[in-house]
Amino acid sequence: MSSTQLRSEPAIETARARLIDMKLEVIVIPVSDVDRAKRFYGSLGWRLDADFVKGDAFRGVQFTPPGSSCSIHFGRGITSAVPGSAQGLFLVVSDIEAARAALVDRGVDVSEVFHRAGPGQPALSGPDPQRRSYVSFATFSDPDSNGWLLQEIKTRLPGRGLGGDVATLTQLLREAEERHGEYEPTAPKHHWSGWYAAYIVARQRGRTPEEAAKDGALHMKGAHQ
Repeated sequence: MSSTQLRSEPAIETARARLIDMKLEVIVIPVSDVDRAKRFYGSLGWRLDADFVKGDAFRGVQFTPPGSSCSIHFGRGITSAVPGSAQGLFLVVSDIEAARAALVDRGVDVSEVFHRAGPGQPALSGPDPQRRSYVSFATFSDPDSNGWLLQEIKTRLPGRGLGGDVATLTQLLREAEERHGEYEPTAPKHHWSGWYAAYIVARQRGRTPEEAAKDGALHMKGAHQ
């Protein structure tokens, strides 16, 4: 075996590893009173997925926020973390004021909306005047003082993937439609679905629109060979 082959194999394996999805689906929340926490998260309108009890040593409760691909776990025998030590848990919303009002209506003590001019900058009162994404926030805590942060995102940065909301997916589909329109006149006859699928998967993996369009074209080329 040549030295060139030896050097190339790790690179091939690395490239393969990059394509493996690793989806964050559960966050563990340390609580002191499981029933109290269950009442609180249920009062938010979050979906109760499970409440498993195994004797006196274990109890696991799972809730999922509306529209979220990630759930929370809390209970007994799940974590040794100190109750209340989970902080900076982000809940992304498309309308910060509407999201805050909905929580207040459910009896949650939510901070006033604030924004920051940039990372590490001091908090300023009210939502961002230009309603830019990523810079408007509101906070609340559960009964153990685990801290949650609402963050308004109306338009995601390039390559941030599908997200978990209709607005983000709609934006991505429109982007794919525009790029496919540029590709279609010079392309062999094909069904749009294959190109769209390759484009959207590429964007989800962090590729730029230009790179994703090339991936779509390569996919269709392979499909016609």
